[in-house]
Amino acid sequence: MNDEADNALLCHRCGAVLRPGAGNWYVVRVEAFADPTPPEIATDADPAETAAEIERLIEQMRHSSATDLAEQVYRRMTLHLCGRCYAAWIENPTG
Repeated sequence: MNDEADNALLCHRCGAVLRPGAGNWYVVRVEAFADPTPPEIATDADPAETAAEIERLIEQMRHSSATDLAEQVYRRMTLHLCGRCYAAWIENPTG
């Protein structure tokens, strides 16, 4: 394969070839992060129950990879969209 085909920039939605400098495509950056609010802990909660719940959550996390855990907290991505796909996406991004 030639280098140009290997390095082709494609629309992430429809797969159309995007040509840098043509001015008819968009770069969309998405950043998502988990609720930054500290968890609510009842002041009258039984300390033993609270400790047991924390231990249960830690045990649950032991069965997940570091990548999976990190992606539950923060994720950033860059999308390249052709003009047609961008127009549809921007009107209904949750779509």
